[in-house]
Parts: sequence; C-alpha cells; structure tokens
Amino acid sequence: MNPRWVEGNALELPFSDCYFDSITMGYGLRNVINFHKAMEEMYRVLKPSSKVSILDFNKSTDTFNASIQEWMIDNVVVPVANGYGLADEYKYLKSSIQEFLTGKELEELALEVGFANSKHFEIGGGLMGNLVATR
Repeated sequence: MNPRWVEGNALELPFSDCYFDSITMGYGLRNVINFHKAMEEMYRVLKPSSKVSILDFNKSTDTFNASIQEWMIDNVVVPVANGYGLADEYKYLKSSIQEFLTGKELEELALEVGFANSKHFEIGGGLMGNLVATR
C-alpha cells in the first residue's frame, strides 16, 4: 500500500462517492464548523456496509465530570502546553468541548445523516468517546 497525502476540506471531501472502505477521525469533528455536513460527507465517501470511527472529547452530561475536565484543561493542559510555547493552540479546547455534542447527540447525528448501528463508546467517565457507525 502506498498512501497518498491529500489536503482538503472536511465539508467538501475531494473523493468520489463510495470511495473508502473505512474512515477514522481523531479529535477532528469537534473542530469543523458544521458537524452535520462533515458527517454527511463521511457517509457519502464510504462504501456500503463500511464503518466510520470518530474519537474525540465530548460534552459530558455529568456536571461533576465536566468540572473536572475544565479544571484539568485550565490547570494542567494549557499550562503544560505553555511550557512548550503552545498555549494558544490549546486555549480553545474548553470552549470547543462545551460547544460540541454529547455522545447521545453524536449517535443521533450519525443516524440522521443515514448511518446505521450508531454507537458511542464512552471513555474516561464520558469525557471522551468513540463513535462507531456503519453506512
């Protein structure tokens, strides 16, 4: 296999319909401006019966866990990143998580755009998760 690097827009993927056998995404869906359109594009370029797997932080439905996550970002993640000169790259993290979807909302979004067997697997008490859905 000879992978080819392609730069593109997650909202307008430069691939034909039913092109991929699978799709994985890590910490990316939360960073697009239109979650629905990005999911539609992933659905479009997947072959029938293929799977998508999306790992990301998600908005916790548990206020205690959410407060721990926010504390960790403010008091550990951003300060450590600052030590490497990368604070600006991580300052947005808390707000992007707050504006993102819950695991249940991700499952519903996947089903809404046409995926089947949509399941969100919680990680770390619901602070992160992996959405797996089948076209």
